[in-house]
Amino acid sequence: MKFTAICALFVVAAIGSPTLPPNVHSNMGHTQRILLNSKSNAANGSRVFDPSTMWEQLGFVHRKYSATMRAYERNTGSPHSLSSRFNVHSVAKRDGNVPLVNYYADLWYGEIEVGTPPQKFTAVFDTGSSDLFIPSNKCPVTCDGHEQYDPAASSTAKDSGEPFVLMYGSGETSGEEYVDDVFVGGYKAEKQTVGAALVYSAEFNKDVSFPPDGLSGLGFPEISEFEGSPLFQTLDESGELPQSVIGFKLSTTPGASEMVIGGTNTSLYHSETLTYVPVTEKGYWQVVIDGISRSGEEVIESQAAPAIIDTGTTMIITSSTIAQSFYANIPGAKAQTRGAVTYWTIPCNIINLYVPTFTFGGRPFNVSAEAFNLGPDDLSSDCMTGIAADSDMGFTIVGDVMLTNTYTVFDYTNARVGFADLV
Repeated sequence: MKFTAICALFVVAAIGSPTLPPNVHSNMGHTQRILLNSKSNAANGSRVFDPSTMWEQLGFVHRKYSATMRAYERNTGSPHSLSSRFNVHSVAKRDGNVPLVNYYADLWYGEIEVGTPPQKFTAVFDTGSSDLFIPSNKCPVTCDGHEQYDPAASSTAKDSGEPFVLMYGSGETSGEEYVDDVFVGGYKAEKQTVGAALVYSAEFNKDVSFPPDGLSGLGFPEISEFEGSPLFQTLDESGELPQSVIGFKLSTTPGASEMVIGGTNTSLYHSETLTYVPVTEKGYWQVVIDGISRSGEEVIESQAAPAIIDTGTTMIITSSTIAQSFYANIPGAKAQTRGAVTYWTIPCNIINLYVPTFTFGGRPFNVSAEAFNLGPDDLSSDCMTGIAADSDMGFTIVGDVMLTNTYTVFDYTNARVGFADLV
């Protein structure tokens, strides 16, 4: 059986404003909450991992970072500082290319509106990328089931004249960039760049594995594939937000998750544990991990390691050196390698003994056994773990295996990421 967890966000009006932390002050309006619900596509609701989907997901992550690393160099004129730690795979000629493959993973998505009058869509919220795309009404049958953007029906739409290429693994197709008004959580992002996709691959089939219509990146402009500013930057510059902050609580428990735009919801976390770490280089939400440990034993190779905080990636993906050290001496741990990527399994009866702890800003944050255990293999008594490796990568991508254990704050104005223990 295949397991694909889909986490849906639904925008609702907040009943009262979530409390802002002491160093975040509202200057107008109130914060907006986006509530998340979770459902599983597994036939029996149980978590059973499928190796083929894991290879697809790990391959997607590499292509995603290959594309955004190239975008960074194009936008800034210099290679990203992590590019020396990452083997950027060759891709087709790029003119604002955006990698598009099915995530086969946790998707955190919610409603956005585009245009005047507003056209409604759902989009994945991804802090590991910076661009917004939705299907165009010119998209043929491959976009069936998804809402489709009609720029001619919007009085505020403007064709930017910039074509782009949507890439999904071995295939590619073209799309068009528009500038239009976008509404999310009650806020208006005026003259936001929107990619209108002309074709979706089979992996974007709404009924099979990709319920949302598109994707909204929440990263910095340095890694944007498009010519215009990313959504978070546009909202920051609009002056509408009480504070240029987005707070996430991600959970696989139905009804237990939410995203707050313009502040945080302190009822969901212990305020005294909120620990901020600075973004070391704008582009990604890139920070430094103090270290990773298991069973009280620190992985030496992980000390002061660079990391990217990415809500659009399910697993924790790190260097081979860190991963091999983490799994060393665990009885029955097995590595499965294909090309540059490796995932591990541990016997299901002992996997809970080896959950990781991440330390940020001097404070440890534990990963739960439920988050670390991605489910049993149908063909063995082993369970897949939440930490994988990419031998082409010399940094760590901190995905939802970690982020479902903390309240996570993305502070655009102060360029920092906050972590807090959940209530």
